[in-house]
Amino acid sequence: MTATDSLSAWLRVRREVDWQRAPALRRAAPDRDGFRSWCEGPVRRRDPLRAERLLAAHARAREDAVRRTPLNFALLAGWQREVLAVERAPFRAGDAWAKAGRERYGLTPHTRADFDSCLYEATDPAVPPAARAARAYLDVAFFHPFDDGNARAALLLLVHVLAREDIVLPEVGPLQTTRYADDPAGAADLAVLIGVLNRRR
Repeated sequence: MTATDSLSAWLRVRREVDWQRAPALRRAAPDRDGFRSWCEGPVRRRDPLRAERLLAAHARAREDAVRRTPLNFALLAGWQREVLAVERAPFRAGDAWAKAGRERYGLTPHTRADFDSCLYEATDPAVPPAARAARAYLDVAFFHPFDDGNARAALLLLVHVLAREDIVLPEVGPLQTTRYADDPAGAADLAVLIGVLNRRR
């Protein structure tokens, strides 16, 4: 029996969450860039090459934030080429699976365009930055656009969305917990967690 399409579940949840309730964030950057610290610490200890690739992608994502580069799949694919050290990072060509096969992310002729629409919303000033960053992170998690490295792409996008608002989190490790496509409370809690981390010094 085919698993339920978790991407469809996420798109429903995405509409249900009251993103306006996300906490306000401080725009002053902390002394420590949590993404860089994460790369230089646990990632480098585990795999120095992986750390270097992530740092290169992070530099590009930050530069794109400063330039206010339009946010779309092509931009993410450029970062992902750095992350994976590949010449191409195309949108997946079939259904994707995660969580040992418990979640399936379907593919239709509209999936790529739907993803770009969601990315466009990540720059909507009418939505609080914490909500936009959380929602964009989950968009990558549940659209699962790449064949590999989606968790890294999601974190890079979250950092990029905040950087567009001159916000830098001093810590990112706690963001990397398992999320479920059909969990509206969990989606809202991710925005709250971003607010908590924003206040850490």
